[in-house]
Amino acid sequence: MTESGPEPAPAAPADVARARAEVPLPLPAPLLALWAVRDGLLTDSGTAVYPAGCLGERNATYEVALYAPGFVLVGDDSGGRGFLLRAGDPRSAVFSSDLGDLGPEGFEVESPDFASWIDRISRP
Repeated sequence: MTESGPEPAPAAPADVARARAEVPLPLPAPLLALWAVRDGLLTDSGTAVYPAGCLGERNATYEVALYAPGFVLVGDDSGGRGFLLRAGDPRSAVFSSDLGDLGPEGFEVESPDFASWIDRISRP
């Protein structure tokens, strides 16, 4: 995982509030739990979990509410694939999809849950 400088800081409360306001669905509890410890992450391989301040913009840019209703885009692989969770489902699997085709029928399951996925992508 890319780490330089001081320990990762939690997301600013104002950024979390903005994410809640900009995404018209309940934010996934595992994402909120991550933000309580660190404001997103970027691995050496380029996989990103968005910081709170970017979540609304990313979901709006990719029109997630239109093409994947009920899902929240939480990150990407820096290569055109996005990672999504079911909104408001604390036990949601992590799904992946081409960011140019966010139809849920084409989603692939990356991990059975967010914590396992974070653990896997965080390993060198």
